[in-house]
Amino acid sequence: MKVDGSVAVDTLTVLIVDDHPSFRAVAQLVLETDGFVVVGTATDGESGVAAALELAPDVLLLDVELPDIDGFEVADRLRRAGCPTAIVLASSRDGSDFGSLVAESGARGFLTKADLSGDAIRALVA
Repeated sequence: MKVDGSVAVDTLTVLIVDDHPSFRAVAQLVLETDGFVVVGTATDGESGVAAALELAPDVLLLDVELPDIDGFEVADRLRRAGCPTAIVLASSRDGSDFGSLVAESGARGFLTKADLSGDAIRALVA
């Protein structure tokens, strides 16, 4: 991502990792409508780690509660692997439910799924 002042001059790529097909579809529609390019989706943490390392998106929209490993573990594995992708954690639960885990994860921030928008993602990764 290149930034000229506060305006992105390149389109941001995003990988969506969430186990709910309906949320993946809605998130993809919302983000593509807001100018992002969705380069892939994954349904669990292990495939999310692999996809992030393979696709190297600008942004990883990462569900906290996944069926195998949670989003915090995914973020930790990617951070240890030196992955430069900006991670945005998401959940249907409020961020305060996770205590200090969000801050300790190395993610750029947290969004409730209801608050998902391109502007919200851009604000966190700017």
